[in-house]
Amino acid sequence: MSYLVLARKYRPQTFEDLVGQGHVAATLANAIAQGRVAHAFLFTGVRGVGKTTSARLLAKCLNCLGADGAAKGPTATPCNVCAACKEIAAGTDVDVQEIDAASYNGVDEVRRLQEGLAFRPARDRSKIYIVDEVHMLSNAAWNAFLKTLEEPPPHVKFIFATTEVHKVPVTILSRCQRYDFKLIATQMIAGRLREVLAKESVESEDGAVAVIAREAAGSMRDAMSLLDQVIAFSGNKLTADDVSRVLGVADRKILHELATAMVGGDGAAALKIIDRLAQQGFDLAHVARDVLRHLRNLVVAKVCGEGGKELLDLADEESADVHALAKGTDTDDLLRLYQGFSRGFDEIVKSGQPRTALEMALVRLTRRPPLLPLDELLARLGDLEKRLSTGAPPPAPRGGGPGPGAGGGGGGGRASSASASISPASSSSAASSSSFSAPGPTPMGGRTTHGSLALAGEPAEMSPAPDTLPLRRPSAPPPPPPPAPAPARAQPAPKLPPVPPDLEAWRAILERVRAARPALASVLEHAAPVEVRAERVLLGYAPGDFLGAQASEEESALLLQREVRAHFGAATKVELDLSMRTPVVASVATIDDARRKEALAKARAEVENHPLVQHAIAIFGAELREVRLPGGD
Repeated sequence: MSYLVLARKYRPQTFEDLVGQGHVAATLANAIAQGRVAHAFLFTGVRGVGKTTSARLLAKCLNCLGADGAAKGPTATPCNVCAACKEIAAGTDVDVQEIDAASYNGVDEVRRLQEGLAFRPARDRSKIYIVDEVHMLSNAAWNAFLKTLEEPPPHVKFIFATTEVHKVPVTILSRCQRYDFKLIATQMIAGRLREVLAKESVESEDGAVAVIAREAAGSMRDAMSLLDQVIAFSGNKLTADDVSRVLGVADRKILHELATAMVGGDGAAALKIIDRLAQQGFDLAHVARDVLRHLRNLVVAKVCGEGGKELLDLADEESADVHALAKGTDTDDLLRLYQGFSRGFDEIVKSGQPRTALEMALVRLTRRPPLLPLDELLARLGDLEKRLSTGAPPPAPRGGGPGPGAGGGGGGGRASSASASISPASSSSAASSSSFSAPGPTPMGGRTTHGSLALAGEPAEMSPAPDTLPLRRPSAPPPPPPPAPAPARAQPAPKLPPVPPDLEAWRAILERVRAARPALASVLEHAAPVEVRAERVLLGYAPGDFLGAQASEEESALLLQREVRAHFGAATKVELDLSMRTPVVASVATIDDARRKEALAKARAEVENHPLVQHAIAIFGAELREVRLPGGD
């Protein structure tokens, strides 16, 4: 006798046995009880969630004859013992036909099907056609179905099943009752697997069942197929190690260890875990996918707390581990871990060396620099500005900690290997001392961080570890303060031609031209307004100047003359001198550019000479790159 796989052996025989599709079962059962059964149904969803099984269950409900063979109508609870129920379950009922649309997808097959619709069923109440993968039908076949599907004979029912509902024409969708089958939750799949294992007399660990349920990805049929595979390997007892080895996936415990190493910044531990997985033959691309899902669970656990267990869809023990790890870290840090690993995930999957890509991604994330909130940085700079302006001494540390000369390591992911201490000596001096500790590792969950700023007098978030270097030693004199940058001097502006005496009148004329033609106004801004009077307006351009050629065009000259005469209210004569080798007066464009450069140089000098900016540059080792004037210049 041939072996019957678990997916067929334990196929649901009633709607009560259907796992994870309670909305479909309840709707169909109520429709049968109320006598409101439609003539056409469309079941849609991913593979292995119960579409074809539900179609068979509906067929049994409509055609069940009862245990005594005397049932008068459809029932929501088929007996499973009458001839109709047994034959439908076995797929041998002549009145219930299952059609594979991938093979019978032409218009000729649909026409042959239509020829038999007029005949009454041989024994059952209804003639039922179950069409699987119905999206594979051709356009001609769909068109042939339209009229029949809208008004079939009263004894005919159609049940369509598809995984790609977007390929079904809307004309067909409007003639069917649509039921969307959802992915089955991991815990529901695990519960069903335990029932099957108990019936098969196979012992199992919770971790083993959890791995199978997770790898099923919402499909009950996939879960049953995987269970068949691991039972063939392990025999009468399933362990998490055996399941992980057979399926080539990492156990949840390994994923938790890897996530702990990433959160704690322990790159060595992460590399050792990957080496162990590679030695055991795991699919590292699949491991990377599981790590990404685990990081997502950590973010959800941190954001939602204990109220997010339904979103995690994990066993109680796994959920407790995830919440414990998430509780000890920061939300922004977890988000950064997820985003960083997500960016490297594509490289891992597509790489010819997935192990190397995964290792480098993990090392990069474990060495991530600490986060310094912008609000904290702004607050420190504001406090520094206040001390510099008032000459007040640094605030005393809270909690009876060390004095201003003592340093403290940062906690919560912000421990630093270099820190600066600034304290004003008197009201007349800006700063008296500044010291930096020698760089060295700072243990924080196995993670080394760099570059955090700690101002003197601020309380330390945690005491430094014994192997960290102290910020100051009483016996050693403090190092000299960093030299303050020399005050900046504004660069002298280049010597310009004289400003025209009638500049304001010329600007007014330019505005009138700009309103009529902006491009011409831009050309005239570069002209030297030698004379701007009611009797005469003389503009000069250098020989061969392209802008002069544009201004001398007939249309441009007429427009300029019109606006000049409108401004003065007189018959002003407008002339252009295109041979002015040396400008007599400066053009508007030259004047405006010089003024802008002068204002920018003055603003830069003021910024560079500001005490706060000078000390910020000294503390952070920064440089002033750019100064912008109001208006975006």
